[in-house]
Amino acid sequence: MDLEGRKKNLGPRVTSGITQNAFVTLSPKNYRFHRPVLVAAGVDDDASGVATKDVVLDAATGLTVRLFLPKRREPSGKKLPVLVYFHGGGFLLESAKSATYHNYLTSLAAAAGVLAVSVDYRLAPEHRRPAAYDDCWTALQWAASARDDDWLAEHGDASRVFVAGDSAGGNIVHNVL
Repeated sequence: MDLEGRKKNLGPRVTSGITQNAFVTLSPKNYRFHRPVLVAAGVDDDASGVATKDVVLDAATGLTVRLFLPKRREPSGKKLPVLVYFHGGGFLLESAKSATYHNYLTSLAAAAGVLAVSVDYRLAPEHRRPAAYDDCWTALQWAASARDDDWLAEHGDASRVFVAGDSAGGNIVHNVL
């Protein structure tokens, strides 16, 4: 049933202020215009002291993660907890490389003293479910094993791996654990 049909069922007093949401009418192709500005990795944030780099986990699917390594306040032999983060965006928008999540995880890594792993999972509509879940599960296993990356091997504590996300990322957290 379309919006007009639903309005008829509710009655005129309830529906007088209801209008069609223009965002809902966008085609999947047009969602690309709403994609965020991306931030390059590899430039240390002078204010926070956090270094970033991108790691390709699966070239065939394009699965990458962005690592956020905070500057140690005092040198110690203790490794950092690892936080694997799944970004939000309704499975359609945002990215681990977007300014929103890059800035958020830079601040979080610095304040919490964690090595953050932000997963750049495949987005809809080009990639149907369960692609995002599969990507995030793969990234979580990779981060927990601390293999194939010098930052994780040298600085990440594989016995202290935590998972977090917001919006669609929160849904992924719920489903991969």
